[in-house]
Amino acid sequence: MLTKNIVLVLSCLGIAQALLLSIYLFSLRDKKANLFLALMLLGLILRISHSVVTNYIRPEPWIRILGISGLLLIGPFLWFYGKALFEKKGVTTSEYGQLIPFGLVVLLCRLLPNGADFVSYAIASLVFLHLAVYLIVCWMYLLKSLPGARLLPWYRTIVIGVSVIWFVYVGIFIGLIPLYILGAVIFSLLIYLFSFLLLKRHVFALEKYGTSSLDQVASTQLLQQIEKLFETKEIYLDPTISVNGVAQLLSTSPRQLSQVINEQAQMNFSGFVNQYRIAKAKILLADPAYFQEKIQTIAYDCGFGNVTSFNLAFKAQTRLTPSQYRRQGNFA
Repeated sequence: MLTKNIVLVLSCLGIAQALLLSIYLFSLRDKKANLFLALMLLGLILRISHSVVTNYIRPEPWIRILGISGLLLIGPFLWFYGKALFEKKGVTTSEYGQLIPFGLVVLLCRLLPNGADFVSYAIASLVFLHLAVYLIVCWMYLLKSLPGARLLPWYRTIVIGVSVIWFVYVGIFIGLIPLYILGAVIFSLLIYLFSFLLLKRHVFALEKYGTSSLDQVASTQLLQQIEKLFETKEIYLDPTISVNGVAQLLSTSPRQLSQVINEQAQMNFSGFVNQYRIAKAKILLADPAYFQEKIQTIAYDCGFGNVTSFNLAFKAQTRLTPSQYRRQGNFA
């Protein structure tokens, strides 16, 4: 009984997390891709909720049909999400016709059977086949059409997650997996994984570069050029350094320079510059020739405009003030 309650709580938490994530995505109205991802999550929520409810009570057949219909939303919106992420033209009006199967099932939910008869199994099989076709299309799109695309790893993660859920439910449907609630448990784990990755990779923030022509290969090469410029020319020592100035030196645009630092280094331009300045400060603090120098002098020599910003940046990175770092002899 305890195990059953734990599984119920875990499943419900996953559904709640997915619902909160969907609401957040709906609030980001500036990008249609977010809307498609939210609707795909709602399709998953419908299907997973069906599993949770059916595992503990026996709802009316039409309610079970509505739960199964969620699978008919997942495929189209997974495909729409990919197109919205990687293609400027996005989804055309005619493509919304792919939602007709879902609409028909919802309209006929009170007429369609949901039991152990042949027709019920045939309907369920067609629903699983419907999602399978979309997964195949999405995988082909990933493998053949998106080499080096900027958000390719994120979209691939989404497709992998949906594929795992599909395989689990097919395994349950054909009797290979005896634990019916397993689909809901795996969904919960995947939802928390997706949420973590969204926060870690700043996917929503990075979508402001959605129209950028800079692919993954070019982005990596530009980052290497930036790092080489910082390491060989030590331009970070200039207190007036700016995005525009560095972009001009590298013959690129300030927008692309910011994009590369945000995506590749996972920080803004100021943080990127400060990490080099702090590394230089550590060297000077450990240099016997600077032992008698004031902290203010070291701050200026490292490119900081004032000692306050130096202290704050240094402590944020090392958890020590420059004076504490020097006194402890922590020169690793």
